Amino acid sequence: MTAQSQSAAPTPDRSAPNKQSVERAAAKIAAILPPTPLLPLDIDGVTIWCKAECLQPIGAFKIRGAWHRLSDMTDEERVAGVVAFSSGNHAQGVAWAARRLGMPATIVMPADAPVAKMASTIALGATVVTYDRMTENREEIAGRLATEKSAVLVPSFDDPWVVEGQGSAGVEIGAQMPGGVVSHLVIPCGGGGLASGCALALPDAQVTIVEPEGWADMGESLRAGDIVPVGPNPPFTSCDALQTTRVAPLTFGILRDRGATGVSVTEAEIGAAMRLAMTRLGLVLEPGGAVALAAVLAGKVAPVEGMAVLLSGRNVDPGRFRVMTEV
Repeated sequence: MTAQSQSAAPTPDRSAPNKQSVERAAAKIAAILPPTPLLPLDIDGVTIWCKAECLQPIGAFKIRGAWHRLSDMTDEERVAGVVAFSSGNHAQGVAWAARRLGMPATIVMPADAPVAKMASTIALGATVVTYDRMTENREEIAGRLATEKSAVLVPSFDDPWVVEGQGSAGVEIGAQMPGGVVSHLVIPCGGGGLASGCALALPDAQVTIVEPEGWADMGESLRAGDIVPVGPNPPFTSCDALQTTRVAPLTFGILRDRGATGVSVTEAEIGAAMRLAMTRLGLVLEPGGAVALAAVLAGKVAPVEGMAVLLSGRNVDPGRFRVMTEV
């Protein structure tokens, strides 16, 4: 039976995400997508393992949470479809899942989103509504559209299904790691859906989240023990996918309870990681997808045996990639 003709599974109890619910999501995703590779990389004589989520069909891990959320929708919900908001990777994930499941999708995207991400979202069949990220609120726009369409709103991180789906990457890492032990997970963080889901999947691993300098609200929140938003007039960052101004209680709570810590990286450090990924791994990374590797290369997280570093996406405009990787 094709994905388009499948009936949705009954919606499970939506209690807080846990390791078992992440494993359920991983089983659903494994049924339609092969695992992305875990690639060895020598850093200062230590082999770390890079999870290449940039090789997903949409070029980013966001396909995981989108598929888990949309495939759990009822047949009645699928008729009206979904509304999401995103700078690009979640947009593509939702558009990809919606097309496969035969439902309409509307995505609220910033007008200055990378051209490649917006074009891909439209090519996948979604309707794109743009907004000005400096003067308009994407959550309000998306909420209004969802109400008008009687559609399901699919947030990019503040959603149990999304956390569980993104955590499936952690389930794969655990199964792929030579020796079976993940000692330390270094992972990009915007709103924290990926980091919190993978933290649940790998309960014995030390977790370090990585954010761009000036946008380190999750790291600041973890240090403070309470949610701290990004301050006024944050600096420019090339990491469009990580420009979250305030994290959610859901993702913050998971990472806090897991004892996660956070570091931030500069534009120059991100560019160096993008260059290394290209020359030594043969991978194109977008800036936000390279921050975890940047933290290790810059010495902000020491490489250790059993370390997994997640490379979260590749969707970068060619001009931005050239600028970031220039020596």
